[in-house]
Amino acid sequence: MSSCSSRQTPCSFGSVSSSPPPSSAALQTINMLDSAAEQMMVYRDFQAVFDTCQRGLEKLAGTEDYRCTELKTGFCILGIQALAELNRWDGVLAWVLQQYERQEDIPAKIMQMCILLYSKVGEAAEMQEAASVWLNCPSNCGSAGFRTVAELYLLHILVPLGRFEEAREFIASEVGGIAFAERKQAALNIVEEKAQQSQEAALRSGIHPGSEISAHPNSVKDAIIHKLEAMLRFLYRKVLTAGSGLFPLRRLFLIAVILYMLFSRLDPAAPSSFMWISKLCQLFKQMWRTTFGPYYQTLSQKE
Repeated sequence: MSSCSSRQTPCSFGSVSSSPPPSSAALQTINMLDSAAEQMMVYRDFQAVFDTCQRGLEKLAGTEDYRCTELKTGFCILGIQALAELNRWDGVLAWVLQQYERQEDIPAKIMQMCILLYSKVGEAAEMQEAASVWLNCPSNCGSAGFRTVAELYLLHILVPLGRFEEAREFIASEVGGIAFAERKQAALNIVEEKAQQSQEAALRSGIHPGSEISAHPNSVKDAIIHKLEAMLRFLYRKVLTAGSGLFPLRRLFLIAVILYMLFSRLDPAAPSSFMWISKLCQLFKQMWRTTFGPYYQTLSQKE
Protein backbone atom coordinates (compact mmCIF):
# COMPACT_ATOMS: atom_id res chain seq x y z
CA MET A 1 0.00 0.00 0.00
CA SER A 2 1.32 3.42 -0.92
CA SER A 3 2.44 5.66 1.91
CA CYS A 4 1.28 8.78 0.04
CA SER A 5 -1.93 9.63 -1.70
CA SER A 6 -1.97 9.21 -5.48
CA ARG A 7 -3.94 12.44 -5.86
CA GLN A 8 -2.02 15.32 -7.45
CA THR A 9 -1.52 18.12 -4.92
CA PRO A 10 0.87 20.73 -6.34
CA CYS A 11 1.68 22.48 -3.10
CA SER A 12 4.80 22.73 -0.98
CA PHE A 13 5.23 21.27 2.47
CA GLY A 14 4.50 23.52 5.39
CA SER A 15 2.12 25.76 3.43
CA VAL A 16 -1.51 26.22 4.36
CA SER A 17 -3.78 25.19 1.50
CA SER A 18 -7.09 23.57 0.74
CA SER A 19 -5.46 20.24 -0.16
CA PRO A 20 -6.31 17.29 2.09
CA PRO A 21 -3.93 16.74 5.01
CA PRO A 22 -1.31 14.03 4.57
CA SER A 23 -2.13 10.57 5.79
CA SER A 24 -0.52 9.02 8.86
CA ALA A 25 1.78 7.00 6.59
CA ALA A 26 2.87 10.18 4.81
CA LEU A 27 3.50 11.91 8.14
CA GLN A 28 5.62 8.95 9.21
CA THR A 29 7.69 9.30 6.03
CA ILE A 30 8.12 13.03 6.61
CA ASN A 31 9.29 12.29 10.14
CA MET A 32 11.82 9.84 8.74
CA LEU A 33 13.21 12.58 6.48
CA ASP A 34 13.43 14.95 9.47
CA SER A 35 15.18 12.24 11.46
CA ALA A 36 17.71 11.66 8.68
CA ALA A 37 18.44 15.39 8.50
CA GLU A 38 18.95 15.50 12.28
CA GLN A 39 21.30 12.51 12.15
CA MET A 40 23.26 14.29 9.43
CA MET A 41 23.51 17.76 10.94
CA VAL A 42 23.53 17.05 14.69
CA TYR A 43 24.87 13.56 15.30
CA ARG A 44 27.00 13.18 12.14
CA ASP A 45 26.03 9.52 12.04
CA PHE A 46 26.32 9.05 8.27
CA GLN A 47 25.62 5.32 8.19
CA ALA A 48 22.40 5.90 10.16
CA VAL A 49 21.50 8.68 7.72
CA PHE A 50 21.94 6.39 4.73
CA ASP A 51 19.98 3.55 6.37
CA THR A 52 17.11 5.92 7.20
CA CYS A 53 17.07 7.24 3.63
CA GLN A 54 17.06 3.71 2.28
CA ARG A 55 14.04 2.79 4.40
CA GLY A 56 12.25 5.98 3.43
CA LEU A 57 12.84 5.33 -0.27
CA GLU A 58 11.51 1.80 0.09
CA LYS A 59 8.29 3.18 1.58
CA LEU A 60 7.96 5.61 -1.33
CA ALA A 61 8.63 3.02 -4.03
CA GLY A 62 6.14 3.07 -6.90
CA THR A 63 4.47 6.37 -6.01
CA GLU A 64 4.14 9.35 -8.36
CA ASP A 65 2.45 11.90 -6.08
CA TYR A 66 4.00 15.38 -5.92
CA ARG A 67 4.50 15.09 -2.16
CA CYS A 68 6.19 11.73 -2.55
CA THR A 69 8.37 13.06 -5.37
CA GLU A 70 9.66 15.83 -3.12
CA LEU A 71 10.24 13.39 -0.27
CA LYS A 72 12.09 11.06 -2.60
CA THR A 73 14.33 13.91 -3.74
CA GLY A 74 15.03 14.83 -0.11
CA PHE A 75 15.97 11.26 0.82
CA CYS A 76 18.27 10.99 -2.21
CA ILE A 77 20.03 14.28 -1.42
CA LEU A 78 20.74 13.20 2.15
CA GLY A 79 21.73 9.72 0.98
CA ILE A 80 24.25 11.17 -1.49
CA GLN A 81 25.76 13.34 1.24
CA ALA A 82 25.98 10.33 3.56
CA LEU A 83 27.70 8.17 0.93
CA ALA A 84 30.18 10.94 0.22
CA GLU A 85 30.98 11.29 3.94
CA LEU A 86 31.41 7.51 4.19
CA ASN A 87 33.89 7.68 1.27
CA ARG A 88 31.57 5.56 -0.86
CA TRP A 89 31.19 8.21 -3.54
CA ASP A 90 31.96 5.73 -6.31
CA GLY A 91 28.58 4.07 -5.75
CA VAL A 92 26.52 7.26 -5.73
CA LEU A 93 25.44 7.26 -9.38
CA ALA A 94 24.53 3.57 -9.33
CA TRP A 95 22.51 4.10 -6.14
CA VAL A 96 20.66 7.07 -7.63
CA LEU A 97 19.84 5.06 -10.74
CA GLN A 98 18.35 2.36 -8.52
CA GLN A 99 15.85 4.96 -7.34
CA TYR A 100 15.05 6.56 -10.71
CA GLU A 101 15.96 3.74 -13.15
CA ARG A 102 16.61 6.09 -16.10
CA GLN A 103 19.25 8.81 -16.27
CA GLU A 104 16.88 11.36 -17.79
CA ASP A 105 14.42 10.90 -14.88
CA ILE A 106 16.90 12.09 -12.24
CA PRO A 107 15.81 15.45 -10.75
CA ALA A 108 17.94 18.46 -11.60
CA LYS A 109 19.04 19.02 -7.99
CA ILE A 110 20.37 15.48 -7.72
CA MET A 111 22.07 15.66 -11.12
CA GLN A 112 23.82 18.84 -9.99
CA MET A 113 24.99 17.17 -6.78
CA CYS A 114 26.33 14.15 -8.65
CA ILE A 115 28.27 16.30 -11.14
CA LEU A 116 29.84 18.36 -8.34
CA LEU A 117 30.68 15.26 -6.28
CA TYR A 118 32.35 13.32 -9.09
CA SER A 119 34.15 16.45 -10.25
CA LYS A 120 35.50 17.09 -6.76
CA VAL A 121 36.98 13.58 -6.49
CA GLY A 122 38.55 13.85 -9.94
CA GLU A 123 36.21 11.40 -11.67
CA ALA A 124 34.19 13.77 -13.84
CA ALA A 125 34.22 11.28 -16.71
CA GLU A 126 31.88 9.04 -14.72
CA MET A 127 29.13 11.64 -15.09
CA GLN A 128 29.65 12.63 -18.72
CA GLU A 129 27.21 10.15 -20.26
CA ALA A 130 24.52 10.59 -17.59
CA ALA A 131 24.66 14.39 -17.80
CA SER A 132 24.61 14.35 -21.60
CA VAL A 133 21.58 12.04 -21.68
CA TRP A 134 19.80 14.20 -19.11
CA LEU A 135 20.45 17.45 -20.99
CA ASN A 136 19.32 16.01 -24.32
CA CYS A 137 16.00 14.81 -22.90
CA PRO A 138 13.30 17.25 -24.16
CA SER A 139 11.25 16.94 -20.97
CA ASN A 140 14.12 18.34 -18.90
CA CYS A 141 14.55 21.53 -20.93
CA GLY A 142 11.80 23.29 -19.00
CA SER A 143 12.95 22.22 -15.53
CA ALA A 144 14.10 24.89 -13.11
CA GLY A 145 17.64 23.57 -12.80
CA PHE A 146 18.28 22.90 -16.49
CA ARG A 147 20.63 25.85 -17.02
CA THR A 148 22.61 25.03 -13.89
CA VAL A 149 23.08 21.42 -14.99
CA ALA A 150 24.24 22.65 -18.42
CA GLU A 151 26.77 25.03 -16.84
CA LEU A 152 28.10 22.33 -14.54
CA TYR A 153 28.35 19.91 -17.46
CA LEU A 154 30.39 22.44 -19.41
CA LEU A 155 32.65 23.74 -16.62
CA HIS A 156 33.05 20.64 -14.43
CA ILE A 157 33.02 17.83 -17.00
CA LEU A 158 33.92 18.85 -20.56
CA VAL A 159 36.49 21.55 -19.77
CA PRO A 160 38.40 19.66 -17.01
CA LEU A 161 38.52 16.57 -19.23
CA GLY A 162 40.04 18.61 -22.06
CA ARG A 163 37.05 17.98 -24.33
CA PHE A 164 37.22 21.47 -25.77
CA GLU A 165 35.86 20.59 -29.20
CA GLU A 166 32.88 18.85 -27.61
CA ALA A 167 32.40 21.91 -25.40
CA ARG A 168 32.27 24.19 -28.46
CA GLU A 169 29.78 21.88 -30.16
CA PHE A 170 27.67 21.73 -27.01
CA ILE A 171 27.47 25.53 -26.77
CA ALA A 172 26.53 25.79 -30.46
CA SER A 173 23.91 23.02 -30.23
CA GLU A 174 20.18 23.46 -29.67
CA VAL A 175 20.59 22.41 -26.03
CA GLY A 176 23.34 24.98 -25.59
CA GLY A 177 21.13 27.66 -27.10
CA ILE A 178 18.42 26.91 -24.55
CA ALA A 179 20.85 26.69 -21.65
CA PHE A 180 23.05 29.71 -22.35
CA ALA A 181 20.83 31.90 -24.56
CA GLU A 182 22.42 35.36 -24.61
CA ARG A 183 25.43 34.04 -22.65
CA LYS A 184 26.65 31.78 -25.45
CA GLN A 185 29.55 34.05 -26.37
CA ALA A 186 30.63 34.33 -22.72
CA ALA A 187 30.57 30.53 -22.37
CA LEU A 188 32.56 30.16 -25.58
CA ASN A 189 35.13 32.68 -24.35
CA ILE A 190 35.62 30.64 -21.18
CA VAL A 191 36.19 27.48 -23.20
CA GLU A 192 38.71 29.21 -25.48
CA GLU A 193 40.57 30.64 -22.48
CA LYS A 194 40.77 27.25 -20.78
CA ALA A 195 41.89 25.60 -24.02
CA GLN A 196 44.68 28.16 -24.43
CA GLN A 197 45.79 27.70 -20.82
CA SER A 198 45.86 23.93 -21.29
CA GLN A 199 47.91 24.24 -24.46
CA GLU A 200 50.43 26.58 -22.81
CA ALA A 201 50.77 24.30 -19.78
CA ALA A 202 51.32 21.31 -22.07
CA LEU A 203 54.02 23.13 -24.01
CA ARG A 204 55.80 24.17 -20.81
CA SER A 205 55.83 20.58 -19.55
CA GLY A 206 56.93 19.15 -22.90
CA ILE A 207 53.70 17.19 -23.36
CA HIS A 208 51.79 17.29 -26.61
CA PRO A 209 48.46 19.08 -26.04
CA GLY A 210 46.49 16.24 -27.63
CA SER A 211 47.92 13.50 -25.49
CA GLU A 212 46.09 12.26 -22.41
CA ILE A 213 48.40 11.42 -19.53
CA SER A 214 47.01 10.58 -16.11
CA ALA A 215 48.35 12.37 -13.07
CA HIS A 216 48.86 9.29 -10.93
CA PRO A 217 51.64 7.62 -12.96
CA ASN A 218 53.46 10.95 -13.13
CA SER A 219 53.31 11.35 -9.38
CA VAL A 220 54.70 7.85 -8.85
CA LYS A 221 57.47 8.50 -11.35
CA ASP A 222 58.34 11.82 -9.69
CA ALA A 223 58.56 10.11 -6.30
CA ILE A 224 60.97 7.50 -7.70
CA ILE A 225 63.10 10.20 -9.31
CA HIS A 226 63.32 12.16 -6.07
CA LYS A 227 64.42 9.06 -4.17
CA LEU A 228 67.06 8.26 -6.77
CA GLU A 229 68.31 11.83 -6.66
CA ALA A 230 68.70 11.58 -2.89
CA MET A 231 70.57 8.30 -3.28
CA LEU A 232 72.89 9.84 -5.90
CA ARG A 233 73.72 12.76 -3.64
CA PHE A 234 74.45 10.39 -0.75
CA LEU A 235 76.71 8.18 -2.85
CA TYR A 236 78.47 11.19 -4.31
CA ARG A 237 79.34 12.44 -0.81
CA LYS A 238 80.68 8.97 0.01
CA VAL A 239 82.86 9.04 -3.10
CA LEU A 240 84.29 12.41 -2.07
CA THR A 241 85.24 11.18 1.40
CA ALA A 242 86.26 7.62 0.59
CA GLY A 243 89.55 8.31 -1.16
CA SER A 244 90.96 6.65 -4.25
CA GLY A 245 91.02 3.07 -3.03
CA LEU A 246 87.30 2.32 -2.95
CA PHE A 247 86.61 1.58 -6.61
CA PRO A 248 83.65 -0.74 -5.80
CA LEU A 249 81.89 2.28 -4.26
CA ARG A 250 82.47 4.24 -7.46
CA ARG A 251 81.09 1.33 -9.46
CA LEU A 252 78.05 1.37 -7.23
CA PHE A 253 77.67 5.06 -7.93
CA LEU A 254 77.77 4.40 -11.67
CA ILE A 255 75.13 1.68 -11.28
CA ALA A 256 72.93 4.16 -9.43
CA VAL A 257 73.33 6.64 -12.28
CA ILE A 258 72.29 3.98 -14.80
CA LEU A 259 69.25 3.07 -12.68
CA TYR A 260 68.38 6.74 -12.51
CA MET A 261 68.39 6.91 -16.30
CA LEU A 262 66.31 3.75 -16.62
CA PHE A 263 63.65 4.79 -14.12
CA SER A 264 63.30 8.34 -15.38
CA ARG A 265 63.24 7.16 -19.03
CA LEU A 266 64.69 10.39 -20.29
CA ASP A 267 64.07 11.38 -23.87
CA PRO A 268 67.02 13.55 -24.99
CA ALA A 269 64.84 15.23 -27.59
CA ALA A 270 62.20 16.32 -25.08
CA PRO A 271 62.60 19.81 -23.61
CA SER A 272 61.65 18.47 -20.17
CA SER A 273 64.75 16.26 -20.21
CA PHE A 274 67.28 19.09 -20.52
CA MET A 275 67.34 19.80 -16.78
CA TRP A 276 67.93 16.14 -15.85
CA ILE A 277 70.62 15.67 -18.52
CA SER A 278 72.36 18.82 -17.29
CA LYS A 279 72.34 17.51 -13.73
CA LEU A 280 73.79 14.19 -14.82
CA CYS A 281 76.52 15.94 -16.81
CA GLN A 282 77.45 17.98 -13.76
CA LEU A 283 77.59 14.86 -11.61
CA PHE A 284 79.86 13.10 -14.12
CA LYS A 285 82.16 16.13 -14.32
CA GLN A 286 82.43 16.36 -10.55
CA MET A 287 83.07 12.65 -10.25
CA TRP A 288 85.73 12.82 -12.98
CA ARG A 289 87.53 15.70 -11.26
CA THR A 290 87.40 13.94 -7.89
CA THR A 291 88.69 10.64 -9.23
CA PHE A 292 91.34 11.78 -11.72
CA GLY A 293 92.05 15.37 -10.67
CA PRO A 294 94.90 14.49 -8.25
CA TYR A 295 96.47 12.22 -10.88
CA TYR A 296 96.59 15.01 -13.48
CA GLN A 297 98.01 17.45 -10.93
CA THR A 298 100.83 15.00 -10.14
CA LEU A 299 101.63 14.60 -13.84
CA SER A 300 101.73 18.34 -14.38
CA GLN A 301 104.08 18.84 -11.44
CA LYS A 302 106.47 16.18 -12.77
CA GLU A 303 106.53 17.83 -16.16
